[in-house]
Amino acid sequence: MSPFVRSAVVLGLLCATGPLAIDMFLPALPTIAGSLGSTIAAVQLTITAYFIAYGLAQMIYGPLADMVGRKPPLIAGLALFAAGSVGCALAPDMNWLVAARIIQALGGAAAMVIPRAIIRDMHTGPQATRLMALVMLIISVSPMLAPLAGSGIIALSGWRAIFATLAIAAALSIAVTLLLQPETLAPEHRVPVRLSALASGTATLLRDPVFMGLTFVGGFGMASFFVFLASASFVYTGHYGLSPTGFSLAFAANAAGFFAASQLAAGLGERFGAERVVNWAVTGFMGFSLLLVALVWLGIDQFAFLVGLLICANACLGLVIPTAMVMALDDHGDIAGLASSLGGMLQMLSGGVMTMLVGPFFNGTPLPMVAAIALAAVLAFAAMRFTAAARIRRPVAPA
Repeated sequence: MSPFVRSAVVLGLLCATGPLAIDMFLPALPTIAGSLGSTIAAVQLTITAYFIAYGLAQMIYGPLADMVGRKPPLIAGLALFAAGSVGCALAPDMNWLVAARIIQALGGAAAMVIPRAIIRDMHTGPQATRLMALVMLIISVSPMLAPLAGSGIIALSGWRAIFATLAIAAALSIAVTLLLQPETLAPEHRVPVRLSALASGTATLLRDPVFMGLTFVGGFGMASFFVFLASASFVYTGHYGLSPTGFSLAFAANAAGFFAASQLAAGLGERFGAERVVNWAVTGFMGFSLLLVALVWLGIDQFAFLVGLLICANACLGLVIPTAMVMALDDHGDIAGLASSLGGMLQMLSGGVMTMLVGPFFNGTPLPMVAAIALAAVLAFAAMRFTAAARIRRPVAPA
C-alpha cells in the first residue's frame, strides 16, 4: 500500500468516528422515542445538540493542534467520545441522553478537525483535493453501512448496544492513531496558543470574504444533509411505511450518490478549475432541490421521485464539499488548524441551526424536509455567487 493510500485509509477511519455516532443511531430514533417515553421533537434534539456541540468544540481542537501537534488532542478527543458513548448507553431518560450526546460530540469533533489539518500539512491544491476525496471514500462506508449495522444491532440487542459499539470504535481509533498515524506538525512549526494570536487569526479569517464564502457554501450544503438526517427516519418509516432496514437501504443509496461523485472532484478540478466545478455543482444542487420541493408541493408524493432526486442533489454536494474545504484552506496554510476549526464550527452550526429552525414545522410528511433542503441549496448558491464576486474584487499580489 502506498503512503498516499495508507494516509487516506487512516484519516478516513478516524474521520468516520464522528459520523458513525449519527449514521448508526438514525434507525433507532423512533425506537428511542418509544423506549424513553419521549416525543419526536425531543429525540431530534439529540441530533441538533450533537451538531452544535460538535461545531463549537472544533474551535478548541484546531488551535490546540497548532500548539502541541496533531496526535495528542486527537487521542484526547477520541477518549472523550468513548466516555460520552458509554454515557449514552446508560441513559435512563432523554435529558441524560442529550447530555451524553453533547459529551460524545465534544470529543468526536477532534476526529473531524485534526485530520483536515493533517491533510493540509502534507498536501495543497489538487493533491489535497485527491486525498480529501479518498478520505471521503473511506468515510462513505459509514452512511452506507452504519444504518444497516444499527438496524441489526437494534434487532439483536436493543438501541443501547449501538452506543457500546461506538465506544469500542473509539478505542480502536485511539489504537490506530497511536500505531499508524505519524505526527505531521514538526515542533519548529508549532504555534503557542496566545489569545492575541488566536483573536488576530480569527479576525483575519472572518474578514476574508473568500474564506467565509467557501465555508458557507459547504456549510449550507451540509445543513441540507443534517436536515435530512434529523427527519428522514420518521418520514421514511412513518409516512412511507419502510422498516428500519428499508430506511437504511434508502439512506445508503442517498449516501452513495454523494461519495461516488466526491471521487470525481479532484479530476474535474484539475481539468476545469476548482471554482468552476463548485459553481456548476452548487447550481445543480439547487436545481434538483427546487424541482423536488415543487413536485412534493404539487402533490406528487412518490417515494421513487424523492429518493431519485435526493441522490442527484447529494451527488452535486459530493463535488462541492471536498473542493470547497480545500479551497477555503489554500490561502491560510500558516493557520491551517485554526482555519479548519473555524470553518468546521461555522459549518456545523449552520447545520444545527437549520435543523432546529425546521423542527417546529416537521409533521412527519416530506414537505417540511424537502423545503428546508431547497432553502439550504438556495443559500449555498448565494454564498457561491458572493465568493465569486469577492475573488474578482481581491487585489492581485505583486509578482
